[in-house]
Amino acid sequence: MLRGALPARVCLLSVAASLFVAACGGGAPATPTTAPVATTAAATTKPAAPASPAASPVTAPAASPAAKPSVAAVASPLASPIASASAMPSPSPAGVASAGASTLTGTIRIVSSLPRTGATKGQTDTVVNAFKMALNEHNNKVGGATIVYEDMDDATAAKGSWDGPTEASNANRAVSDQDTMVYLGTYNSGAAKVSIPILCPANLGMISPANTYPGLTKKTDYNAPNEPDVYYPNCKRNYTRVAATDDLQGAVAAAFAKQVGAQKLYVLNDSDLYGQGISEVFAATAKKLGLDLVGGPEGMDPQASDYRALAQKIRQTNPDLVYYGGTTDHNAGKLWQDLRSTLGDSVKLMGPDGINEAAFPQAAGDAAENTYASIPGVPASKLSGKGAEWYQRYKQQFQGEPDPYASYGYEAMNVALGAIEKAGKKDRAAIRDAIFATRDYSGILGTWSFTDTGDTTLTGMSVRQVKNGAWDDSTTVTLEAPK
Repeated sequence: MLRGALPARVCLLSVAASLFVAACGGGAPATPTTAPVATTAAATTKPAAPASPAASPVTAPAASPAAKPSVAAVASPLASPIASASAMPSPSPAGVASAGASTLTGTIRIVSSLPRTGATKGQTDTVVNAFKMALNEHNNKVGGATIVYEDMDDATAAKGSWDGPTEASNANRAVSDQDTMVYLGTYNSGAAKVSIPILCPANLGMISPANTYPGLTKKTDYNAPNEPDVYYPNCKRNYTRVAATDDLQGAVAAAFAKQVGAQKLYVLNDSDLYGQGISEVFAATAKKLGLDLVGGPEGMDPQASDYRALAQKIRQTNPDLVYYGGTTDHNAGKLWQDLRSTLGDSVKLMGPDGINEAAFPQAAGDAAENTYASIPGVPASKLSGKGAEWYQRYKQQFQGEPDPYASYGYEAMNVALGAIEKAGKKDRAAIRDAIFATRDYSGILGTWSFTDTGDTTLTGMSVRQVKNGAWDDSTTVTLEAPK
């Protein structure tokens, strides 16, 4: 969202995370609303106040032509499969009880809202492949209803990354379409804080395959004011996610930095919600572990033409590891090039799941070599049991490697289908409640549940490294967050 001499180790342990439940009020009119417009350049993480649920629909600017969604009943995947989906096994939704007498008929739409334009497109291609794979394995049916999937883009060509007004437009469009029952997204945590307040009053359930910012669901020491309650304006919670959060990931990364011998750390972030949050967790944990924080957490300008002055400033502090909290599409490639040319090869460079994707070593070039990055769970090639079987099916069908969050996309779609089946009717509130009721789900990520806050009980994390110009799964190390 990561190759060489580091031996592969398997020591996956559970991580205890303290979750706090923020209760919301009763239902509200299911009308589209405006949303606070998030920005990737602002240094503050304080969320804008969400608009009233009764606001007029679709006041956000319309998406650019590059963000025009595609609609399909999932007859064909993004890549040409070598075996038809009908030839694949069709697993039934696990961990979800049958609804008994189902009244499901007609069309039910599931939409996703991900950045389908810009640097992240390669990774979201594999997530969308996984969505479609799950649907094909269910023959695009739940009971007597036909499931239609719509692939919406929340990025613009001008930005090359997710865009607040475009995400708001996607959410409003979903609310206005009475066939839309589930919203798969978002990919970026900043985009989620735009769409949750729009979708929540409409009882439209959300499942994110990739959001990791803790403040969307629970109270931590790193939240902005009034989080997470600000995202649920007088409505019952509607948002869930299948990836573990950054209060765990940042802590794991700091412990790993110590494990590889780092003592003096400089911490950067991309000034976005996700990057700021995870860098703060990393820095705080590093201090608790006795490491010396020689600089940061410090926000950088993701649109700068170069970072040579910043690199020189960092060099004066003589760190042995620089940590960057942020994403590839916030100019991480250029940052790495200037850091590496100034600091040399002896200083270790590390980041989170935001750079743990194929696009990062492509953007950074030779400067990416030996970079470390963390991720919730493990790379797809390291999954076991049902996950290993899914990985082989994916490679056969799409003739390529899934990026790390593809497995989470597959899991999210299957949970959505199971919730529709359990609800047994075309009713947003019933389907939302069925999503939240997911317990002991036996999927490709293991056996897990959603908590009352919408978080997953999965807490495993891992780190891998770039070798020979690409993320090398053989370097994967699984870790436990420090207590």
